[in-house]
Amino acid sequence: MEGRDAPVLVAPREGRAAAFPLGASITLDDLAGDPHPVLARLRAHEPVSWLPALGGWMVTRRDLAMQVMRDALTFTVDDPRFSTAQVVGPSMLSLDGDAHRRHRDPFAAPFRLDAVRRRFTGVVADETDRLVDAVAPAGEADLRRAVAGPLAAAVMTVALGFEQARVDAVLRWYDAIVGSVTAITAGDPPTEDGRRGYAALRAALAPALHGDPDSSLLAAAAGRAGGLGEERVASNAAVLLFGGIETTEGMIANAVAHLLTHPPALAAVRAEPSVLPGAVEESLRLEPAAAVVDRYATRATALGGARIGARELVVVSIAAANRDPAVFPDPDAFDPRRANAKLHLAFAHGPHVCLGMHLARLEAHTAVARLLERLPGLRLAPGGDPRPRGLVFRKPAELRVAWDPPGYPQRIPDSSKPDRS
Repeated sequence: MEGRDAPVLVAPREGRAAAFPLGASITLDDLAGDPHPVLARLRAHEPVSWLPALGGWMVTRRDLAMQVMRDALTFTVDDPRFSTAQVVGPSMLSLDGDAHRRHRDPFAAPFRLDAVRRRFTGVVADETDRLVDAVAPAGEADLRRAVAGPLAAAVMTVALGFEQARVDAVLRWYDAIVGSVTAITAGDPPTEDGRRGYAALRAALAPALHGDPDSSLLAAAAGRAGGLGEERVASNAAVLLFGGIETTEGMIANAVAHLLTHPPALAAVRAEPSVLPGAVEESLRLEPAAAVVDRYATRATALGGARIGARELVVVSIAAANRDPAVFPDPDAFDPRRANAKLHLAFAHGPHVCLGMHLARLEAHTAVARLLERLPGLRLAPGGDPRPRGLVFRKPAELRVAWDPPGYPQRIPDSSKPDRS
């Protein structure tokens, strides 16, 4: 790695605004609204830039983003400032090295591709159909709240073995945890709602920790956790729940929004269903559900021409890396047939690559396919805003859509004939 063999002189913070004028000009609102124009300028001119708004560095070029995520010795998650750990405690998401493996390994086997397909294909299909059945007669809904979020929550409660919890309650806890993590990223303290949400989740998980190891992922992990106490098993379960809902809800909502705002792509998927997986990957590339991941420099180091100090925050912009024109020609276009769309980094990279990516893909493919099949004439509802927003997690605030309900169009009486009533 650059700078490994020689001392690295780090510029004092007060001089960084002049050295990185683009980064100094960026606000949190720029990053939460439509960040792609400013991210493109950063990637072209300051691929590793100091952002006072974040109190840290931002990495926007894909090769440099991969370098940071691969090198846990230099760029670690193991820091007391790591946002998720402040809400749910230490977990596989906030540890590196042997500790990371000890937390992650008990949960890994059930999330391998073959295991996911065998255990969850029917569960996902049945739950998707149940949710679509519930909304189909209405002809209009917010698909994020009516289908995407409940599907993700229901599947994760099955995976973790606490089906007794109501899905609407799980979503409330999840929203509270997400809100707390987002607040910390923006420089605010953890929220009280987030603390209460995690406490409620922890209480709901407790019975599953003592179940038959064959009954659920959580019981199996608790039984082979290699010295992890129940509190740490619960922390990892919370991270899985959090990631399993957030990633999947965002994937489904963003993919539907991309298709409904790109008629040629929608027509291609309708005409040739085999195009759908590519459309989902392309949606992940354009709008990853998690736009950034945080790391902390373990020592002074050089990266992309920048001199980073020890313990400084390094924010990897997945959103920027996924639109790097050096890898993705015409990077702002939505092309469901893009040959290399799977080179996106939406599931991160390196030792912290997303454990649940196969399950998330299964849910997204199933949900989008069922929505297109079972809601004829699916389209955006008038006045809706499908644009994703969010500093850390990006998806539409709501995804209001309409379709032709059963019996539509209604038979219209022929006005040329006399009324015989």
